[in-house]
Amino acid sequence: MGPNGAGKSTLLGALAGDLGASAGEVLIDGRPPAAWSPGELALRRAVLPQSAALSFPVEEVIRMGRAPWAGVCTDGGEDDDEVVAAAMTATEVAPFAARPYAALSGGERARVALARVLAQRAPVLLLDEPTAALDLRHQELVLRLCRERAGAGDAVVVVLHDLGLAAAYADRVAVLHAGAVAAEGAPAEVFGEELLSRVYRQPVEVFRHPETGVPLVLPKRECVRSHGGAKKRAGAQEISHAQACELGAKPVDHGPHSVA
Repeated sequence: MGPNGAGKSTLLGALAGDLGASAGEVLIDGRPPAAWSPGELALRRAVLPQSAALSFPVEEVIRMGRAPWAGVCTDGGEDDDEVVAAAMTATEVAPFAARPYAALSGGERARVALARVLAQRAPVLLLDEPTAALDLRHQELVLRLCRERAGAGDAVVVVLHDLGLAAAYADRVAVLHAGAVAAEGAPAEVFGEELLSRVYRQPVEVFRHPETGVPLVLPKRECVRSHGGAKKRAGAQEISHAQACELGAKPVDHGPHSVA
């Protein structure tokens, strides 16, 4: 997490071995990225960039994820066609498998790119803003797929701008600020009003969801009167604008709290 220019994509590129680290060390499966051949590296980590310019049909783009496995013997004997079909089904792109990738909407391209990463079947997934162009339904779909992969034992690192999605789905979050880690830990421990307001240079309010307890982060705004005043119907009763502004969950208590 972090504002534009905080270093999120640069950090992901370093983790992937695509960029050299200016300090410290990156190891993938116990070895520096440069110690692996490109094919060996692709068997161990899959990378989803923010964008890609491709002119192939959708199914061929997804099938590119199977290239590292050409000639590799596996105990499971996975069939490429089955893996590609499963990835298309999971990301809901099968209906336009024959369409050119370049003719898709931004959200459709994002799902096709994710399907390619899933078809690669690498144990480490590095995803750069996979939900940026997606509608509400497909944002949830993508993060559920990430949780499923993590639940199956894979490592999933995701760059996100949506604090709510991070709070709901991440085990741990790192908030970046000016090229450094400002805070790291469980979302409920990290997402505090003071930290986020400072990092994003925007006052925010943090509430706890009344049922799940997950932190909800909202920009702090004045409650603006519109069309003669805000009203909320409760049965046959209408409440005043001032009362409407005061409704909502209580501010979060930033004590220790675990998120599944």
